[in-house]
Amino acid sequence: MELFDLHCDTLYRAYTENSGFFNDSFHISFQKAKTLKPYLQCMAIWIPDEYRGEKAVELFECCVGKLKEQLAGTDIVQCVRYKEMEKVCREGRQGIVLTVEGGAVLAGKLDNIERLKKAGVRMMTLTWNGNNELGDGVGVENAGGLTEFGKQALKKMEQADIIADISHASEALFYDVAQFAERPFVASHSDAKAICPHKRNLTDRQFSIIKEKGGIVGLNFCRDFLHKQSTNAKMYDIIRNAEHFLSLGGEKVIAMGSDFDGCDIPQDMTGVESMAALYEMFLHHHYSEALVKDIFFNNAAAFFRRYEESSRKEL
Repeated sequence: MELFDLHCDTLYRAYTENSGFFNDSFHISFQKAKTLKPYLQCMAIWIPDEYRGEKAVELFECCVGKLKEQLAGTDIVQCVRYKEMEKVCREGRQGIVLTVEGGAVLAGKLDNIERLKKAGVRMMTLTWNGNNELGDGVGVENAGGLTEFGKQALKKMEQADIIADISHASEALFYDVAQFAERPFVASHSDAKAICPHKRNLTDRQFSIIKEKGGIVGLNFCRDFLHKQSTNAKMYDIIRNAEHFLSLGGEKVIAMGSDFDGCDIPQDMTGVESMAALYEMFLHHHYSEALVKDIFFNNAAAFFRRYEESSRKEL
Protein backbone atom coordinates (compact mmCIF):
# COMPACT_ATOMS: atom_id res chain seq x y z
CA MET A 1 0.00 0.00 0.00
CA GLU A 2 0.94 3.67 -0.38
CA LEU A 3 1.50 6.00 2.58
CA PHE A 4 2.39 9.69 2.92
CA ASP A 5 2.60 10.65 6.62
CA LEU A 6 2.96 14.32 7.54
CA HIS A 7 4.53 13.97 10.98
CA CYS A 8 6.61 11.72 13.20
CA ASP A 9 9.35 12.17 15.83
CA THR A 10 11.47 9.18 14.81
CA LEU A 11 14.48 11.28 13.76
CA TYR A 12 14.53 13.09 17.11
CA ARG A 13 14.31 9.75 18.94
CA ALA A 14 17.02 8.23 16.77
CA TYR A 15 19.38 11.09 17.64
CA THR A 16 18.58 11.46 21.35
CA GLU A 17 18.50 7.70 21.98
CA ASN A 18 21.55 6.98 19.79
CA SER A 19 19.54 4.60 17.65
CA GLY A 20 18.31 4.49 14.06
CA PHE A 21 15.60 4.13 11.46
CA PHE A 22 15.71 0.33 11.58
CA ASN A 23 15.04 0.01 15.31
CA ASP A 24 11.97 -2.24 15.55
CA SER A 25 11.19 -0.97 19.06
CA PHE A 26 10.28 2.42 17.54
CA HIS A 27 6.83 3.09 16.07
CA ILE A 28 8.54 3.67 12.73
CA SER A 29 11.16 1.28 11.47
CA PHE A 30 11.91 1.02 7.78
CA GLN A 31 12.29 -2.68 8.32
CA LYS A 32 8.69 -2.86 9.56
CA ALA A 33 7.61 -0.50 6.75
CA LYS A 34 9.13 -2.55 3.93
CA THR A 35 5.68 -3.36 2.48
CA LEU A 36 4.86 0.36 2.15
CA LYS A 37 5.90 1.47 -1.32
CA PRO A 38 5.76 4.23 -2.21
CA TYR A 39 6.20 5.55 1.32
CA LEU A 40 6.92 9.21 2.07
CA GLN A 41 7.50 10.09 5.71
CA CYS A 42 7.80 13.63 7.03
CA MET A 43 10.34 13.45 9.85
CA ALA A 44 10.42 16.29 12.33
CA ILE A 45 13.32 17.64 14.30
CA TRP A 46 11.57 18.46 17.56
CA ILE A 47 12.88 21.52 19.40
CA PRO A 48 11.70 21.20 23.05
CA ASP A 49 10.46 24.42 24.64
CA GLU A 50 13.48 24.65 26.95
CA TYR A 51 15.84 24.84 23.96
CA ARG A 52 16.69 28.40 22.96
CA GLY A 53 19.37 30.22 21.01
CA GLU A 54 22.44 28.29 19.93
CA LYS A 55 21.30 25.25 21.93
CA ALA A 56 18.29 24.94 19.59
CA VAL A 57 20.46 25.47 16.50
CA GLU A 58 22.93 22.83 17.70
CA LEU A 59 20.14 20.29 18.24
CA PHE A 60 18.90 20.94 14.71
CA GLU A 61 22.36 20.45 13.18
CA CYS A 62 22.95 17.26 15.14
CA CYS A 63 19.66 15.80 13.93
CA VAL A 64 20.47 16.77 10.33
CA GLY A 65 23.75 14.91 10.73
CA LYS A 66 21.88 11.90 12.11
CA LEU A 67 19.57 11.93 9.09
CA LYS A 68 22.49 11.89 6.66
CA GLU A 69 24.14 9.09 8.64
CA GLN A 70 21.00 6.95 8.61
CA LEU A 71 20.32 7.41 4.89
CA ALA A 72 23.88 6.60 3.81
CA GLY A 73 24.07 3.25 2.07
CA THR A 74 20.28 2.80 1.88
CA ASP A 75 17.74 3.18 -0.92
CA ILE A 76 15.79 5.69 1.18
CA VAL A 77 16.07 9.22 -0.20
CA GLN A 78 15.58 12.66 1.28
CA CYS A 79 13.00 14.44 -0.86
CA VAL A 80 13.25 18.22 -1.02
CA ARG A 81 11.42 19.12 -4.21
CA TYR A 82 8.22 17.60 -5.51
CA LYS A 83 10.04 16.07 -8.49
CA GLU A 84 11.98 13.91 -6.01
CA MET A 85 8.75 12.83 -4.30
CA GLU A 86 7.30 12.05 -7.72
CA LYS A 87 10.35 9.92 -8.56
CA VAL A 88 9.92 7.96 -5.31
CA CYS A 89 6.29 7.35 -6.26
CA ARG A 90 7.09 6.34 -9.81
CA GLU A 91 9.79 3.89 -8.72
CA GLY A 92 7.84 2.52 -5.72
CA ARG A 93 10.52 3.56 -3.24
CA GLN A 94 10.68 5.16 0.19
CA GLY A 95 11.58 8.75 1.02
CA ILE A 96 11.89 11.20 3.89
CA VAL A 97 10.75 14.83 3.94
CA LEU A 98 12.59 16.84 6.60
CA THR A 99 10.51 19.11 8.84
CA VAL A 100 10.99 21.02 12.11
CA GLU A 101 8.70 21.09 15.13
CA GLY A 102 9.26 24.39 16.89
CA GLY A 103 10.23 27.83 15.60
CA ALA A 104 12.78 28.22 18.41
CA VAL A 105 15.14 26.59 15.89
CA LEU A 106 15.56 30.05 14.33
CA ALA A 107 17.09 31.39 17.57
CA GLY A 108 15.40 34.71 16.83
CA LYS A 109 17.38 35.21 13.61
CA LEU A 110 15.73 35.41 10.20
CA ASP A 111 18.99 34.33 8.56
CA ASN A 112 18.51 30.87 10.07
CA ILE A 113 15.61 30.27 7.67
CA GLU A 114 18.25 29.95 4.95
CA ARG A 115 20.03 27.38 7.16
CA LEU A 116 16.82 25.32 7.24
CA LYS A 117 16.35 25.64 3.48
CA LYS A 118 19.91 24.46 2.77
CA ALA A 119 19.28 21.39 4.96
CA GLY A 120 16.17 20.59 2.90
CA VAL A 121 13.52 21.50 5.47
CA ARG A 122 10.09 21.73 3.82
CA MET A 123 7.77 22.48 6.75
CA MET A 124 7.99 24.00 10.23
CA THR A 125 5.56 24.30 13.12
CA LEU A 126 5.82 27.89 14.29
CA THR A 127 5.67 26.89 17.96
CA TRP A 128 5.54 23.89 20.18
CA ASN A 129 3.25 24.14 23.24
CA GLY A 130 5.08 27.05 24.88
CA ASN A 131 6.16 30.37 23.47
CA ASN A 132 9.19 31.33 21.44
CA GLU A 133 10.40 34.28 19.42
CA LEU A 134 7.64 33.75 16.81
CA GLY A 135 4.67 33.67 19.18
CA ASP A 136 2.64 31.58 21.63
CA GLY A 137 1.82 27.90 21.57
CA VAL A 138 -1.36 26.21 22.71
CA GLY A 139 -0.05 25.67 26.25
CA VAL A 140 0.42 29.37 27.03
CA GLU A 141 -2.16 31.00 29.30
CA ASN A 142 -3.75 34.16 27.90
CA ALA A 143 -1.85 33.42 24.72
CA GLY A 144 -1.11 36.00 22.08
CA GLY A 145 -0.48 35.51 18.40
CA LEU A 146 2.46 36.17 16.12
CA THR A 147 5.13 38.54 17.32
CA GLU A 148 6.55 41.08 14.90
CA PHE A 149 9.46 38.70 14.40
CA GLY A 150 6.96 35.90 13.80
CA LYS A 151 5.28 37.88 11.02
CA GLN A 152 8.64 38.53 9.39
CA ALA A 153 9.63 34.87 9.77
CA LEU A 154 6.35 33.68 8.22
CA LYS A 155 6.93 35.86 5.16
CA LYS A 156 10.53 34.72 4.78
CA MET A 157 9.54 31.06 5.24
CA GLU A 158 7.03 31.38 2.41
CA GLN A 159 9.70 32.93 0.22
CA ALA A 160 11.98 29.99 1.04
CA ASP A 161 9.26 27.41 0.22
CA ILE A 162 9.10 26.28 3.85
CA ILE A 163 5.48 25.49 4.70
CA ALA A 164 4.01 27.02 7.86
CA ASP A 165 2.49 24.42 10.19
CA ILE A 166 0.04 25.54 12.90
CA SER A 167 -0.20 22.30 14.89
CA HIS A 168 0.64 23.32 18.50
CA ALA A 169 -0.26 26.97 17.82
CA SER A 170 -2.47 29.01 20.12
CA GLU A 171 -5.79 30.09 18.65
CA ALA A 172 -4.55 33.68 18.50
CA LEU A 173 -1.47 32.59 16.56
CA PHE A 174 -3.59 30.47 14.24
CA TYR A 175 -5.78 33.42 13.29
CA ASP A 176 -2.75 35.65 12.81
CA VAL A 177 -1.30 33.10 10.40
CA ALA A 178 -4.66 32.94 8.59
CA GLN A 179 -4.52 36.73 8.25
CA PHE A 180 -0.89 37.22 7.26
CA ALA A 181 -0.02 34.06 5.30
CA GLU A 182 0.06 34.58 1.54
CA ARG A 183 0.39 30.86 0.76
CA PRO A 184 -1.39 27.73 2.05
CA PHE A 185 -0.54 26.44 5.52
CA VAL A 186 -1.13 23.15 7.28
CA ALA A 187 -1.91 21.41 10.55
CA SER A 188 0.40 18.44 10.13
CA HIS A 189 -0.84 16.47 13.15
CA SER A 190 -4.14 17.64 14.66
CA ASP A 191 -7.61 16.17 15.18
CA ALA A 192 -11.17 17.50 15.51
CA LYS A 193 -12.19 19.35 18.65
CA ALA A 194 -15.80 18.40 17.95
CA ILE A 195 -14.83 14.75 18.49
CA CYS A 196 -12.35 15.24 21.35
CA PRO A 197 -12.24 18.68 23.02
CA HIS A 198 -8.48 18.71 23.60
CA LYS A 199 -6.82 22.12 23.29
CA ARG A 200 -4.48 20.75 20.60
CA ASN A 201 -7.37 19.91 18.28
CA LEU A 202 -8.93 22.09 15.60
CA THR A 203 -12.30 23.79 15.73
CA ASP A 204 -14.57 23.46 12.71
CA ARG A 205 -13.85 27.07 11.84
CA GLN A 206 -10.09 26.49 11.91
CA PHE A 207 -10.43 23.42 9.69
CA SER A 208 -12.57 25.35 7.24
CA ILE A 209 -10.02 28.17 7.05
CA ILE A 210 -7.20 25.70 6.32
CA LYS A 211 -9.40 24.19 3.61
CA GLU A 212 -10.25 27.59 2.10
CA LYS A 213 -6.56 28.53 2.05
CA GLY A 214 -5.66 25.34 0.15
CA GLY A 215 -3.96 23.61 3.06
CA ILE A 216 -4.18 20.12 4.55
CA VAL A 217 -4.69 18.51 7.95
CA GLY A 218 -2.92 15.34 9.10
CA LEU A 219 -4.90 13.04 11.41
CA ASN A 220 -2.99 12.60 14.67
CA PHE A 221 -2.90 9.15 16.34
CA CYS A 222 -2.24 10.48 19.85
CA ARG A 223 -4.65 8.86 22.32
CA ASP A 224 -5.22 12.15 24.13
CA PHE A 225 -6.45 13.83 20.95
CA LEU A 226 -8.61 10.95 19.72
CA HIS A 227 -10.84 10.17 22.70
CA LYS A 228 -12.04 11.98 25.82
CA GLN A 229 -10.96 8.91 27.79
CA SER A 230 -7.52 8.51 26.27
CA THR A 231 -6.91 4.95 27.50
CA ASN A 232 -9.99 3.86 25.53
CA ALA A 233 -8.69 5.27 22.23
CA LYS A 234 -8.62 2.79 19.35
CA MET A 235 -7.94 2.92 15.62
CA TYR A 236 -11.63 3.48 14.99
CA ASP A 237 -11.31 6.89 16.66
CA ILE A 238 -9.04 7.96 13.81
CA ILE A 239 -11.93 7.19 11.50
CA ARG A 240 -14.34 9.14 13.72
CA ASN A 241 -12.14 12.21 13.33
CA ALA A 242 -11.85 11.65 9.59
CA GLU A 243 -15.64 11.36 9.30
CA HIS A 244 -16.11 14.68 11.05
CA PHE A 245 -13.64 16.48 8.80
CA LEU A 246 -15.24 14.83 5.77
CA SER A 247 -18.60 16.22 6.88
CA LEU A 248 -16.97 19.67 6.53
CA GLY A 249 -15.98 18.96 2.94
CA GLY A 250 -12.51 17.64 3.70
CA GLU A 251 -12.22 14.95 1.00
CA LYS A 252 -9.13 16.63 -0.48
CA VAL A 253 -7.93 18.12 2.81
CA ILE A 254 -7.34 15.29 5.27
CA ALA A 255 -4.21 13.18 5.29
CA MET A 256 -2.19 11.13 7.75
CA GLY A 257 -0.19 12.90 10.49
CA SER A 258 0.52 9.98 12.80
CA ASP A 259 2.83 11.56 15.40
CA PHE A 260 4.52 8.14 15.60
CA ASP A 261 7.39 8.05 18.12
CA GLY A 262 6.09 11.25 19.67
CA CYS A 263 2.96 10.09 21.50
CA ASP A 264 1.04 7.21 23.03
CA ILE A 265 -0.94 5.59 20.21
CA PRO A 266 -4.24 3.63 20.40
CA GLN A 267 -4.13 0.32 22.22
CA ASP A 268 -4.84 -1.68 19.05
CA MET A 269 -1.91 -0.14 17.14
CA THR A 270 1.78 -0.98 17.45
CA GLY A 271 3.33 1.33 14.88
CA VAL A 272 3.75 1.78 11.16
CA GLU A 273 3.02 -1.91 10.59
CA SER A 274 -0.56 -1.17 11.74
CA MET A 275 -1.24 1.13 8.79
CA ALA A 276 -2.45 -1.69 6.55
CA ALA A 277 -5.06 -2.65 9.16
CA LEU A 278 -6.15 0.99 9.45
CA TYR A 279 -6.45 1.18 5.66
CA GLU A 280 -8.67 -1.92 5.63
CA MET A 281 -10.75 -0.49 8.48
CA PHE A 282 -11.50 2.61 6.38
CA LEU A 283 -12.59 0.38 3.50
CA HIS A 284 -14.81 -1.70 5.79
CA HIS A 285 -16.56 1.49 6.90
CA HIS A 286 -17.81 1.99 3.34
CA TYR A 287 -15.24 4.49 2.13
CA SER A 288 -14.39 4.15 -1.54
CA GLU A 289 -10.88 2.95 -2.29
CA ALA A 290 -10.27 6.18 -4.22
CA LEU A 291 -11.09 8.27 -1.12
CA VAL A 292 -8.96 6.07 1.16
CA LYS A 293 -6.01 6.39 -1.22
CA ASP A 294 -6.47 10.15 -1.15
CA ILE A 295 -6.41 10.22 2.65
CA PHE A 296 -3.43 7.89 2.97
CA PHE A 297 -1.30 9.34 0.16
CA ASN A 298 -2.69 11.46 -2.65
CA ASN A 299 -3.89 14.51 -0.70
CA ALA A 300 -0.49 15.08 0.90
CA ALA A 301 1.37 14.54 -2.38
CA ALA A 302 -1.00 16.89 -4.22
CA PHE A 303 -0.50 19.56 -1.57
CA PHE A 304 3.28 19.59 -1.98
CA ARG A 305 2.81 19.81 -5.75
CA ARG A 306 0.38 22.74 -5.41
CA TYR A 307 2.65 24.53 -2.99
CA GLU A 308 5.56 24.46 -5.43
CA GLU A 309 3.32 25.46 -8.31
CA SER A 310 2.12 28.50 -6.34
CA SER A 311 5.74 29.56 -5.92
CA ARG A 312 6.45 29.31 -9.64
CA LYS A 313 3.35 31.35 -10.47
CA GLU A 314 4.53 34.13 -8.15
CA LEU A 315 7.85 34.19 -9.99
